[in-house]
Amino acid sequence: MKKSAAKRLRQSLGRRMRNRMSKSSSKTAIRKFETAILAKDKAAAATQLIEVQKLLDTAAGKGIMHTNMVARKKSRLAHALNGLSK
Repeated sequence: MKKSAAKRLRQSLGRRMRNRMSKSSSKTAIRKFETAILAKDKAAAATQLIEVQKLLDTAAGKGIMHTNMVARKKSRLAHALNGLSK
């Protein structure tokens, strides 16, 4: 293996781990939001929604997740929170 190929491999593995951590933390935050929704805890859900939106926007900005997918997720989560008050 060439020296440059080995370096690219190291870089891609590092990026892959960073991307996976970002996706995983986003999914965990979404799960916490959904449990707050199921518990009908609007205050906790509202604070968790802000955290989820921040994580999703960061992932979209870095190209880890597609922008439209992030917008769709944020919209659906906000809709779930708004449906809680009805």
